[in-house]
Amino acid sequence: KLLIGVMLGNYVFFILVLPLFALFSLIFKNSWREILEKALDPIAISAYAFTIKMALTAALLNSVFGFLITWMITRYEFRGKRFVDAAVDLPFALPTSVAGLTLATVYGHQGWVGNYLKMANIQIIYTRFGVLLAMIFVSFPFVIRSLQPVLQEFDHGLEEAAWGMGASSFQTFLRVIFPTLVPALVTGFTLSFSRALGEFGSVVMISSNLPLDDLVTSVLIYQSLEQYDYFGASVIGAVILLLALIIIFL
Repeated sequence: KLLIGVMLGNYVFFILVLPLFALFSLIFKNSWREILEKALDPIAISAYAFTIKMALTAALLNSVFGFLITWMITRYEFRGKRFVDAAVDLPFALPTSVAGLTLATVYGHQGWVGNYLKMANIQIIYTRFGVLLAMIFVSFPFVIRSLQPVLQEFDHGLEEAAWGMGASSFQTFLRVIFPTLVPALVTGFTLSFSRALGEFGSVVMISSNLPLDDLVTSVLIYQSLEQYDYFGASVIGAVILLLALIIIFL
């Protein structure tokens, strides 16, 4: 037990604690005035608000449609079910830069879908909708994989008991099934939000990355690093980290 405890302690220290310590050590080498100046820059504030708003929207949409897809693949039999179930994990394996390229190919002006959207004067790529689309794509599997095992292990005898007591299908779902799924749904929402919040590879390719418009914090950090502003990148990263922790805690 002592050996396992030491191994796990070292793992957590070197993987999580030490990098965070290095991040905040770099930040607090400077004065509070300089820290606040970087953290409260109008471009940074706009990036915080936009990133959190898009991540929350993506997580909410993923929760709704992810729940429906999970219900479908666990409760019904249909052709291609195994393919759908396997395709859910595609964003896990696909490099995010490739995902961005794929989304740009499909929804760009000359893309399979974008060509028709252009006729309707609708633009997805290089807009805020493109950022939302990228976040939805990369964070989509988390809700499904959080809900799926709970639905699969659900005791159908509880449903039959509710029907025997005169409950309708909707009442059974609302009062018997859904309450047992709430913890898994919240977990999936949180994981989806966290994943969307830190997305970079696909967003940088299908967003215009304009300050005060559709610039997300991950891209802003990258731009700061390109300008050798390590202090600014660290401050922005720390702020979005603290905001994410507060939102997840709530």
